[in-house]
Amino acid sequence: MTSMERRPDSRGKVRDIYQAGDNLLMVATDRISAFDYILPDEVPFKGEVLNRISAFWFNKFADLVPNHLVSIDVNDFPEEFAAYRDYLAGRAMLVKRAEPIMVECIVRGYLTGSGKKTYDADGTVCGIKLPAGLTEASKLPEPLFTPSTKAAIGDHDENISFERCVDLVGSEIATQLRDLSLKIYTAAAEYASTRGIIIADTKFEFGIIDGKVTLIDECLTPDSSRFWPAASYEEGKVQPSYDKQYVRDWLRANWDMTGDAPHLPADVLKGTSDRYCEAYQIITGEPFVSMKENQ
Repeated sequence: MTSMERRPDSRGKVRDIYQAGDNLLMVATDRISAFDYILPDEVPFKGEVLNRISAFWFNKFADLVPNHLVSIDVNDFPEEFAAYRDYLAGRAMLVKRAEPIMVECIVRGYLTGSGKKTYDADGTVCGIKLPAGLTEASKLPEPLFTPSTKAAIGDHDENISFERCVDLVGSEIATQLRDLSLKIYTAAAEYASTRGIIIADTKFEFGIIDGKVTLIDECLTPDSSRFWPAASYEEGKVQPSYDKQYVRDWLRANWDMTGDAPHLPADVLKGTSDRYCEAYQIITGEPFVSMKENQ
């Protein structure tokens, strides 16, 4: 089975959500998005890689910050999903229900992407003044918390100041979002460095569960982060990465960002899939073997 016949109760760019009793079943599909477009092709194993990497980090940092993970074992899912276990194996996560906080929590440790553009223009990243002399892939003096709005599908997220974040969610919640985001990023970056990976930046999402700010959605995946191989890191140039930058680069070179997104060539799909699987292996220390093949 390559998909579920049952319609999801809600659908994101790459995830489908199903009601599951007191909990939710969050299914990571093989869909891929770039530049806020959902592309017409799927990347083999992508959903399973994302789901299992998230579970790895949720478990690793369970004592650092509460998260919504209940289980990724299909045997723990409600009986109503039994017919779909082969499809769900590895790519689905049973999670606690949360009230989402409508702010995306971005942490930047290195200068690249949109941050590099604004720095070149006026010496700031998301309104935060930085020292002169930084270049592509420079390590920042300290990690920056640069939140953004959480846009609906098809709309674009908008970078906002911390003060605007306070206006949106209140001072207490905004402060928790900032402090938790920086704490998780710092711990993850320290661990990743032992695995030969630089986490250039990442995005966290939080919700409220039982009155507490709780880490939800995905965590430190190739979809929500830029992972660079430390061995080839060289300040001043664009770094190779284990994320979907491969897809972004192809799209920039072959599409004017108008109309429907184009189909990706087979070699781009395979190259992206290989990078995702390699990221899993490096981060977890285990070879990637699909759980679906083990059923």
